[in-house]
Amino acid sequence: MERRKFLKLSGCGLLTMPAMSQATEASGVEPPNILLIITDQQFGDLMSCAMGNEYLHTPNMDSLAENGMRFTRAYSPNPLCVPMRTSMITGHYPHQTGVLTNSPEFNPGKFPLMGSIFKKAGYETAYFGKWHIPISVKNKEIHGFDAFVEKDAQLDPEPAAAFIRKKHDRSYLAVASFLSPHEICEWARKEKLPGGSIGEPPPFDERPPMKTNSEPPQNETDIIAYMRKAFQSWESGGRLMFPVANYTEDDWRRHTWGYYRLIERADAFVGRLLQALRESGREENTVVIFLSDHGDCHGAHRWNQKTVFYDESSRVPFIISQKGATPKGTSDFLVNVGVDIFPTLCDFAGIDVPDCLPGLSMKAAALGRNQLQERDYVVSQNHMVQCAAINGLRLTPHGRMVRSERYKYCLYSEGERRESLVDMEQDHGEMVNQAGNPDFRTILNQHRAFLKEFAEKHKDGKALEMLRYGTDM
Repeated sequence: MERRKFLKLSGCGLLTMPAMSQATEASGVEPPNILLIITDQQFGDLMSCAMGNEYLHTPNMDSLAENGMRFTRAYSPNPLCVPMRTSMITGHYPHQTGVLTNSPEFNPGKFPLMGSIFKKAGYETAYFGKWHIPISVKNKEIHGFDAFVEKDAQLDPEPAAAFIRKKHDRSYLAVASFLSPHEICEWARKEKLPGGSIGEPPPFDERPPMKTNSEPPQNETDIIAYMRKAFQSWESGGRLMFPVANYTEDDWRRHTWGYYRLIERADAFVGRLLQALRESGREENTVVIFLSDHGDCHGAHRWNQKTVFYDESSRVPFIISQKGATPKGTSDFLVNVGVDIFPTLCDFAGIDVPDCLPGLSMKAAALGRNQLQERDYVVSQNHMVQCAAINGLRLTPHGRMVRSERYKYCLYSEGERRESLVDMEQDHGEMVNQAGNPDFRTILNQHRAFLKEFAEKHKDGKALEMLRYGTDM
């Protein structure tokens, strides 16, 4: 295959015809298949390999961890469906794509797109299930996925499983994107579940206990306190979208029980795909990457659903597994799944990474090697617009989160107390905001500097604007 060069377009290195790397070309080794499995709204700790199996059993997700690297500190670029998925498919941060809410305007011509890059490199491309990206599924010449089954595959693994089982004359990139456990949204409203019944909850004392961080944190930023009320008061179509304001302990324990059952439903879907992969005879030449787009608070700090920066909402499962290649292990390397997935897939496939992508490949870490490029922090972003007016005032604040080795710093565009700082080593549940504590002043300024460095490097004007207000930068 002739090696081709990147062309500059809109400040981004795009490929006229992407090429396999020189090493792959020279070796003549067939590049691996890539199977990317995505669940919707699953918190990173909610697998039995991470939390034990007293209340939750996920044998298929566990099997990926048994044969691969599980990243324990992987964060969503924006804990909301459309911004994260657009970030993942382009390899760019939400502020770069302009997609920070579920109702965006988006110009895909400015960015390399995952399916298109792999297709032009000679891969067979297929996408199954939930899309939720502001590109029409019909525009295959733009997104690059030739085989495409959307709604029928959100809650049915068979279309993706059939694709995996069939004979392929070249390597493939297949994405299987499941709706579960997103049905927790309907479960909270006590509505019919899209994927069918999960049964009736057991007696009160047999349900999962209340979360230890179920109360709001000390010194909580006033904008998050405001948004909790605004989210939980928001009505659409004559119903409360987040009807948890008056939840009792019984309600929350019912809620968590249902969430776990929906994750087990997703795990069964994963199992169907892994069985198809074994039946195909290509298990050892297939890299399986498992993740979720964002989490769900399921009672943390009296929140349900996503959008906020608490770990339950923003930290996701992330496993890379290739039988016979990836060692069993865990990695605490900081990951932003939005910007890191694209270069990681290219690295495994031997495809030159578009030079504009801001993320890092996790291949070396997945193979148990030292990560060549160290990272001091990752940044997540949000724009909270799903809310009602409180006392006649409707705020739609922007936020930025900096997660470093030990600390989490958050900054918001509204409010008097706009910053939070949590010692994630000593305060896993994020129960005390230390931003106003003089003992943490040096650490606070360090994280402000991290955010400023990020904003200047990646031209995040909103973050720079937020930093200029009320800080001593």
